[in-house]
Amino acid sequence: MSAVVLDEGIVHYEAIGRGRPLVFVHGWLGSWRYWIPAMEDLSANHRVYAFDLWGFGDSDKTGKTYSIDVYVDLLRKFLEKMGVTYPPTLVGHALGGVVALRFAAQTPDEVDQVLGVSVPLAGEAINRQLAGVSGSRDALMRLVARRARFPEVETEVLKTDVSAVTNSVRSAMEDDLHRMLPRLEMPVLLVYGGSDPLIKLPQEEWLRDCDEHVRAISLDGAYHFPMLEERTKFNRLLKSFLEVGDDLDSLELKEEWQRRMR
Repeated sequence: MSAVVLDEGIVHYEAIGRGRPLVFVHGWLGSWRYWIPAMEDLSANHRVYAFDLWGFGDSDKTGKTYSIDVYVDLLRKFLEKMGVTYPPTLVGHALGGVVALRFAAQTPDEVDQVLGVSVPLAGEAINRQLAGVSGSRDALMRLVARRARFPEVETEVLKTDVSAVTNSVRSAMEDDLHRMLPRLEMPVLLVYGGSDPLIKLPQEEWLRDCDEHVRAISLDGAYHFPMLEERTKFNRLLKSFLEVGDDLDSLELKEEWQRRMR
């Protein structure tokens, strides 16, 4: 296990591979660990990083404020500590996607691309099942048992400070990311499970003002964890996104990706 000290707290991370930097940020359920298949698949050509946000996994859980702003600052400091100077591609799931997009908006010159997975583009997109955990570990475990039955999630969620979920969900519900998307200049790909019970798919009007640098794709066979439920398809999509650069129009919609939402 690797760890660094940031803001007088321990942040757990893992890093493998060589090449252009690729940083994975986990969501509300689980930790860095569910990114392992994608990390292993991409490590041949990329230096890949994944870390645990405050309150999750093996990072510190005491004396921290669990808000989007704090997590954006944590991402910034983590990149600095790792010596990541070449603008990385950020891949964020749910909470991690909110953090990645906010970081990209604040520091556009420091981000090459963003792939957001199951990202709520408005507060109303967060299902009450997730918003209603309300500090109860039992409620969190019941939610995981119903919606995220993967060892990579079930084992790690036991380490979660439940207030990290409730506080950051509350913070995310106060933010409408879709208003910020048209101002981003780097390529942004949004990937959703077509049957996600926790995060609602974007409404058409939320993407209406975005130009060709923003695309959304639905994997109809997936739920909240496309990187686990459709591992091969997700990794192929991520590789294609990394290869096409700014030309998202050339990101051909393969049959297994099902449909482009915009």
